[in-house]
Amino acid sequence: MKLRDLPRARLFWPIVALVALLLLNVIVSPGFFEIEVHDGHLFGSLIDILRNGAPTLLVALGMTLVIATRGIDLSVGAVVAIAGALACTIIADSPTPDSLTTVLGAVAIAVLFSLVLGAWNGLLVAVFGIQPIIATLILMTAGRGIAMLITEGQIITVSSAPYKVIGAGYWFGLPASIVIAGVMFAVAALLTRKTALGLLIESVGINPVASRLAGVRSRGIIWVVYVFSALCAAVAGLMISSNVTAADANSAGLYIEMDAILAVVIGGTSLAGGRYSLTGTLVGAFVIRTLTATVYTVGIPPSVTLVFKALVVIAVCLLQSPVLQEKLRYRRSTTPKEALAS
Repeated sequence: MKLRDLPRARLFWPIVALVALLLLNVIVSPGFFEIEVHDGHLFGSLIDILRNGAPTLLVALGMTLVIATRGIDLSVGAVVAIAGALACTIIADSPTPDSLTTVLGAVAIAVLFSLVLGAWNGLLVAVFGIQPIIATLILMTAGRGIAMLITEGQIITVSSAPYKVIGAGYWFGLPASIVIAGVMFAVAALLTRKTALGLLIESVGINPVASRLAGVRSRGIIWVVYVFSALCAAVAGLMISSNVTAADANSAGLYIEMDAILAVVIGGTSLAGGRYSLTGTLVGAFVIRTLTATVYTVGIPPSVTLVFKALVVIAVCLLQSPVLQEKLRYRRSTTPKEALAS
């Protein structure tokens, strides 16, 4: 690819935005890139961004595949809250909260219940033909109520060392949440790019009717992506509740679906379905997380945080806009004389 063609690359502007945010942090805080090792564990601002961005990355990972099939999943925030509430409630009610068996059982039940919720979304969309935004809005609305029923309207706190490892522990010197998110991203990338699954997802998103006529079981594909989205949201919910050692049905995962959709769009995946980019979603998720860290580093007042965040996202999306890129390419390729002649 020629140098002049770089601005039209899918990941060019998201990477530029990420680098610009990182440089801004370095200017404001010169020690931003410093990474220290204590007791064999890595600490630093970059490590914090990766750890705090892991739940957003996971939710965005599932959202990418859903959007690739022309769908949307607004219920991921509710699933995050339900998974955390269910796991914390089971552990808190257990006489042996520090038992690894108790924690594994709680995690398994939370994940399985989340998979059932994902299958419910898939049923509404794939079988009953309900528009994805409406189908998932049902669970988005009811999900918080389910989480409140599980916790009985209380904030459930847990004191369990094995459970705390998921969100606040360390594996191989890195935060466990980074390792978990990295493994799930790698597995999703291998399954969708090294097998036919990725092509099937894209074909369903481009033209579901033609895919069905070609023998692709589009209903099954749609079902799979919604179940996978719920799985990613469940693991994210376990991370969040584990990190704060509590489950708050009201605030856990609140607006995380918006961050996930923004990460997918910033990464270059079209909301119209079809071709998608997991790598782009990875970059987009860390743009969102780095942007949040930048707000605190620069000292922007909380009252204007969302406005600042929206302005950066709008700028990146506009720079990726095909219409804007076409106009810029036309201006570069047209000489002044040719412009006057036309």
